[in-house]
Amino acid sequence: MNQNYTLENVRLEIGFEFKEGEVIATKTDIFSIEMSGGKIKAIHKNKGNINAIDAKGMLMLPSFKDMHIHLDKTLYGGGEWHAVKKRRDGVKGMISLEKKIIPELLRNSTYKAEQIIELLQSYGTSFARSHVNIEPTSKLKSLENLQIALKNKENGFESELVAFPQHGLFYTDSIAYMKEVAKSDIDFIGGLDPYSIDGSIERSMDFTLQLALENQKGIDIHLHETGDSGLKTVEYLIEKVNENPELKGKTYLSHCFVLGRLDNQKQKEMAIKLKDAQIGIISTIPFGGLIMPIPTLMKYGVKVMTGNDSIMDHWNTFGTGSVLYKANLAAQLYGKVTEFELSRMLSLATAGVVPLDDEGVQQWPKVGDDATFLLFDASCSAEVVSRMSNVKSLIFKGNVVF
Repeated sequence: MNQNYTLENVRLEIGFEFKEGEVIATKTDIFSIEMSGGKIKAIHKNKGNINAIDAKGMLMLPSFKDMHIHLDKTLYGGGEWHAVKKRRDGVKGMISLEKKIIPELLRNSTYKAEQIIELLQSYGTSFARSHVNIEPTSKLKSLENLQIALKNKENGFESELVAFPQHGLFYTDSIAYMKEVAKSDIDFIGGLDPYSIDGSIERSMDFTLQLALENQKGIDIHLHETGDSGLKTVEYLIEKVNENPELKGKTYLSHCFVLGRLDNQKQKEMAIKLKDAQIGIISTIPFGGLIMPIPTLMKYGVKVMTGNDSIMDHWNTFGTGSVLYKANLAAQLYGKVTEFELSRMLSLATAGVVPLDDEGVQQWPKVGDDATFLLFDASCSAEVVSRMSNVKSLIFKGNVVF
């Protein structure tokens, strides 16, 4: 579609309705949205433009973002079902398995990445942060194949890429490949369980931090460790980011399961330290019997995001492709049932963007924003989260994806 057009009869959230200090409803009104060159050009009350496209009163919300996924290695898209095999020797056992199966996965990884992207789009996701294997088995081939898929889908999808040493930095000697890829146009330097995989928190973390600093990249580290080593890794990262403030706002811990093992007071203490260092947490919701302290992190201002991680691969098969499902699951898990609380849970699906701020002041959409959004047959974002409303349309920079 031509990117210069107008949508009429679009429902936007404009404020909260309060009663005795409590949000009891979300106020909306009907608008026209003019788009030009992939941007929102104007927002105004309906003008009866006969050339406009009728949105039929559907609710406009920010498009979704999957902030932790592995688009480069998947079993999804081949028309076959594969359950996960019984794990042996933890993450190191999975590394051994990957060494055997990656050559076969690489044969059609571009096609399968495109299939996952289409699945994500069908659930309203137009952006993903994807971790990409960088290790001696696939070298840079996994990245190259994924970049082809992303290029093929660029009219309806965009991404950030994390160079991920899935097989350990030193455990399988991935250093040379990480140094090479850091000079490319990837966005983040990744890492994996520095103590349990590489045998040293300091050695592994120092390399990661220095590589990010030298190449002006962000950091996004997988941290599965839940004992003392997990906590020490978080504390070491906080210390180093505070010493290098250019990394603030660009550093993330994925999973970070150790936070779910701490007592309430220690969780609060760590949340404050993470907020001060501007280190974000990209959390799985939930994970076995582990309950991550997402409400505590959000309360103290830590940026919290989520993602599908795996859709169907040799790690797990529970990814649905929907981050709205993750927001709904979090609302149920943490008892977020009121209009206000449900509206806040939307931020987990959008990586932080919600139409109304905590006081009910409209902050999205604005003129000049990318014309990237979703349309729902729903009354408000709280209903969308609670009922997991179906996405009726995804618009990406003015392009109608569906």
